[in-house]
Amino acid sequence: MKKCGLLLVVFMSAIMMKAQEAKSVSLNLYGSYNFADTIDYDGYSAKIEDGFQYGAGVEYFFLTNNSIELKYLRNDTKIPFYGPLGNQLNAGDEKAAFNYIFLDGTHYFETGGKMLPYLGGGIGVGITEMPQDNGGTYFAWNIKGGVKIKTASAVSVNLNAYLQSMSAAVGNSYYWTYYGPVGVQDYVSTYQFGLGAVFSFNFKN
Repeated sequence: MKKCGLLLVVFMSAIMMKAQEAKSVSLNLYGSYNFADTIDYDGYSAKIEDGFQYGAGVEYFFLTNNSIELKYLRNDTKIPFYGPLGNQLNAGDEKAAFNYIFLDGTHYFETGGKMLPYLGGGIGVGITEMPQDNGGTYFAWNIKGGVKIKTASAVSVNLNAYLQSMSAAVGNSYYWTYYGPVGVQDYVSTYQFGLGAVFSFNFKN
């Protein structure tokens, strides 16, 4: 986790240095609400409970209405884990956290007013913190849509909806073919839908 945090600082510093040549750059502060999700695999299930997500990002506008952003998000949650008989296997030890580092691309649609609808998405890594297995690092992606509301100051507000996902390899399934058994890697994925707001502090050359 410390290595990932250091990597995030290095990337953000590089973007901030590059932003000196950009049309504009924004420092974004995130606050949102993730809805619950359930994961099922081989008779077992886990529920990712709903909860608050927060974070920050640096958004670089390489064109007036197009940007790339490096952002970090954290979601502290609880994940009760159930066996095939429906009994909870981690009672009293459900606390967990998801950390995301995303590189996003966003397109803003010009309307001629103070409201800019936008669509975007990105890929990155998801880092889990779980007492049972010390967590791990996995592939993650997200898609988003919303509206950016400009103000007379350097601060703007974004209202958005998003879907974010993380995938992890959990084992193998074997299938019999003409040539014998063939193993296929099994994956489980989280799919968390959320609603949130972003406060953007916009800087221009």
